Amino acid sequence: MTEATKRLHVITWGCQMNVYDSARMQGVLAPLGYAPAAGPEEADMVILNTCHIRDRAAEKVFSELGRLRVIKQAREAEGGRMVLAVAGCVAQAEGEEIVARAPYVDIVLGPQTYHRLPEMVARASRAAGAVIETDFPAEDKFDHLPEIAAAPGPTAFLTIQEGCDKFCSFCVVPYTRGAEQSRPIDAVLAEARRLVALGAREITLLGQNVNAWHGDAGGLAALVRRLADIPDLARIRYTTSHPRDMDAALIAAHAEVPQLMPFLHLPVQSGSDRVLRAMNRGHTAADYLRLIERLRAVRPDIALSSDFIVGHPGETAADFAATLDLVRAVGFAQAFSFMYSPRPGTPAAAAPNPVAPSEKDRRLQELQALLRAQQAAFNADCVGRVVPVLFTGPGRRDGQVSGRTPWLQPVHPTASASLIGRIAPVKITAAHANSLSATLLAEEPAPA
Repeated sequence: MTEATKRLHVITWGCQMNVYDSARMQGVLAPLGYAPAAGPEEADMVILNTCHIRDRAAEKVFSELGRLRVIKQAREAEGGRMVLAVAGCVAQAEGEEIVARAPYVDIVLGPQTYHRLPEMVARASRAAGAVIETDFPAEDKFDHLPEIAAAPGPTAFLTIQEGCDKFCSFCVVPYTRGAEQSRPIDAVLAEARRLVALGAREITLLGQNVNAWHGDAGGLAALVRRLADIPDLARIRYTTSHPRDMDAALIAAHAEVPQLMPFLHLPVQSGSDRVLRAMNRGHTAADYLRLIERLRAVRPDIALSSDFIVGHPGETAADFAATLDLVRAVGFAQAFSFMYSPRPGTPAAAAPNPVAPSEKDRRLQELQALLRAQQAAFNADCVGRVVPVLFTGPGRRDGQVSGRTPWLQPVHPTASASLIGRIAPVKITAAHANSLSATLLAEEPAPA
């Protein structure tokens, strides 16, 4: 390993997959001598790992680039250099625009090419102008990444699937991440074992359509069962799922694999069949509700999370009312909801009958009020219960430790930091909007 003489700072926006990708980019650059920097002012290289899902994503990137340009120019005035790279989905979608508007950017790379970062850094050091890599290479980037060497902590992300073949009308993922690709089961299991050996007690499997993973004939359910055989891996989660890929084997795994946590993020987006057709979701509201019934039949304590978009072009008041009806029928433990905003190049961006911004905002406020009430009710139902918590780090106040329940709720009891990385039962004493108060009952026996 090259002695660390340079500093790297990565700024990450977006989903857990971007968090995973940022960690892997740091790993790819470590052999070149890059060690983590606390901020861009101390860095020899700064990477913006971007997300294109939310509104005004590109403008936020250009705003941050403007701030970094000042730091980069100051470094050059002192005779030094700072390599500036833009990675991720905004880079994939708008690479040429980035170079045109921010010619001081040295590297632009899409999410399928970060295994080539060492080569890009070398090319950027030799040539004038930006290095742009936004192709979808034929080789699997995971085959070219070094093994994870840094301890991930008690919880870790593991990407098993990338890309999407669903082509929802509002979504840029098929264009920025490409077609669905799955990592082979042996590669996934090998990385999972390394993560556990480094201290992970919980692994969250990641994918744009994670339950479409086909790295083994048995699908995601087979992978979950194999992962459950890894000693010291206490908890397994996966996200994000698509209702069309929620098969009987995976539903059965929720009943039969105790390590698989009773929490599922299953986006539905709308409760209106008319809007679901316009979104090209490939399922109806009734299909979704039947899936929820089947899941609760085999795992009655399962908690549900979802995504909702309000104001998709053509959404009527009746369509929105159908979404509220679906939310009331399911009862969500948490959810994410957004106003529709057009993504360039997607079918919905050119769709007729846009919903007025004021009406989209009104509908969003009404939906979020209902979802907040359901989350509060779910948390309140936990008061008085004894639940196992995996402790992951220090709490918000001195003397506290922070952890998560099986249903992903944050808990911050007063306890020793020696609990971090271990599971212990707590009694829930109070519920808050986004967390729970609890009293520690006993510690998990220390490993022999």
